[in-house]
Amino acid sequence: MKQWNFRVSDRKIVSSLISDCGVTSLTGSVLAARGYTSAEKVMEKLQCDRLSDPFLLKDMQEAADTLNNAIENQEKICVYGDYDCDGIMATAILYTYLFEAGADVVYYIPERSEGYGLNNNAIDKIKSMGVEIIVTVDNGISAINEAEYIYSLGMRLVVTDHHRQGETLPRAEAVVDAHRTDCFSPFKYACGAVIALKLAAAMDGGDYTMVLEQFGDLAAIATVADIVSMTGENRYIVSYGMERINNTDRPALIALKEVSGVSDKIINSETIGFTLAPRINASGRFGSPTTALKLFLSEDYDEALTLANELDRLNTQRKDTESHIVSEIYKMADSDPMLLRKRVIYICGKNWHHGVIGIAASKIVEQFGKPCFIASEENGEIRGSARSFGDFSVFSALTYAGDALEKFGGHPGAGGFTIKSGMSDKFGELLEEYALKYHKEMPAFTIDADAVITPQELAVKNIQGLDVLEPFGCENEKPSFALQNAEVVDILPLSGGVHSKIKVKFGNNVTDTLMFRTSPDSLPVRKGCVCSMIVKLGINEYRGNVTPSVYISDIRPSDFRQQKYFSALSAFEAFMRGEELPKNYYKAMLPSREDTVKIYKGIPPKGINSDTLYMMFINSNINYCKFCVAVEALRQLGLVSVSCASSTIKRLPVTVKVSLDSAPVLVKLKELTV
Repeated sequence: MKQWNFRVSDRKIVSSLISDCGVTSLTGSVLAARGYTSAEKVMEKLQCDRLSDPFLLKDMQEAADTLNNAIENQEKICVYGDYDCDGIMATAILYTYLFEAGADVVYYIPERSEGYGLNNNAIDKIKSMGVEIIVTVDNGISAINEAEYIYSLGMRLVVTDHHRQGETLPRAEAVVDAHRTDCFSPFKYACGAVIALKLAAAMDGGDYTMVLEQFGDLAAIATVADIVSMTGENRYIVSYGMERINNTDRPALIALKEVSGVSDKIINSETIGFTLAPRINASGRFGSPTTALKLFLSEDYDEALTLANELDRLNTQRKDTESHIVSEIYKMADSDPMLLRKRVIYICGKNWHHGVIGIAASKIVEQFGKPCFIASEENGEIRGSARSFGDFSVFSALTYAGDALEKFGGHPGAGGFTIKSGMSDKFGELLEEYALKYHKEMPAFTIDADAVITPQELAVKNIQGLDVLEPFGCENEKPSFALQNAEVVDILPLSGGVHSKIKVKFGNNVTDTLMFRTSPDSLPVRKGCVCSMIVKLGINEYRGNVTPSVYISDIRPSDFRQQKYFSALSAFEAFMRGEELPKNYYKAMLPSREDTVKIYKGIPPKGINSDTLYMMFINSNINYCKFCVAVEALRQLGLVSVSCASSTIKRLPVTVKVSLDSAPVLVKLKELTV
């Protein structure tokens, strides 16, 4: 179970937003909960009917002039991209525009093995092609040394990027980046593909009409895929682009939608983010990014379908590899639970694919609610990716552990690193040291509920009203709602038990709810239980019948006491790490022999979800800390197994008589209570 946070909204503000914006009660509640106090504030962030003048971007005029002159003088140009979806779309946009404008143009996207951004080997290859001008898209702002190398070879450089600049800018004819400290353009959060689109518009005199019609779909895909702020101009781009995608005649998109199984569906930001973009990204992770680029440059449907099928195959390979890595992590944690009890999860495997360990780290963060650093050792080198949340900064942690690292980079939420030979264990120790020193109380991974929904509000028209908030994305996430005090009428397995359908009585109606990637046995609730949920809402249309769809993000019994639960879990893990606790804690967390026996006897032969087992004792004197200690004692004695993946406790066959008092965790606790 995860921690829940209920956003609070002022009912007067909700009423005024419903009246002034003409929205439904659910939409008004969401807007108010997210800090919008007036219709004017909503318009400022969520309404945008045009893109700002491209020439407001610093150096945009110089960039456009440089490239237009190059076309006129028949100088050879190379568009230098990046291997992720944003970089591929940006390359497709600018390469196509230049080619159709009559430029002598080629493209270059580095393979993932080459690393991000410009590199000297690539520059040498580009020089050998006779290139005179390199223009970067989605990279280049930090290429200080590489820029000098370009000029030393007699070439020139134009940089277009959207990442933050360092202390100095690279040498170039123009450096276009809204994050430049001297750039006063009104919108700062465009992805690399949108900057490329703006450059194309600038080369066309500043008029967006043609470039939006031709490239708005690609810019929309990149904007969603790169998880940039879904506010302001980005909302305009994505809204415009989704309309183009849904009425596309682009062979690449027709083919990609077909192989993705969404040809007959309305494409929204979720479809882009979870269906189309992963297939594009897979080319840079498991194949070559040029495969995806060729797809979006193709004008022939049969060729596009062949390339789209290859992306689909690579994406399947990506998912299989990702599942393998996560399964390996589960196995390691099951055999050594301390991996998950530390303040920071640091796990190093062997020959894990570097293209997906970042995705794996994100999944582990979400499941276990802790900052996660995942590394892989291959040919003697250990490289990794990290993900975090809240105020725990990945970059600050890597900086603190810098003595154990060859190199590292990133930002507060994510980063990458390479560990010095023989320093893997030291790196893990430094991460723990940093966390203890700067985060005595670690940030809590929470699920936010925008509002508590009533049975009357769970209506089709009310849910349809949420569509005005589309497109969803970073800083405008799809709304979540708390659905409280619903009776579980039935629980049914779906897809062979991979997913669960939970029928609940909510108010006077019985409603079907779905929880994906959670089997019925892994649920912390049972039939007849009164539960609460955090849910996302949608609409289901089947044979002309329109009904609400309810998708569960998290579920728990309604009498669950969150603060006590997570405080107890924190204390138990601190004890297991050897951190000193207040003296009175030790006695309060020591279970009696009778407590431990009760818990053991409560485990059915087929096993049980650990939270479901705990709820059986929630009204007894067995607090959650005692429960955790008792389960750990049973595990240490070989009487039970505990699966971290499903949080399932199972009894093991007893072959010899054991003494409960001999469990190391109980021995240590008793020593501290004396």
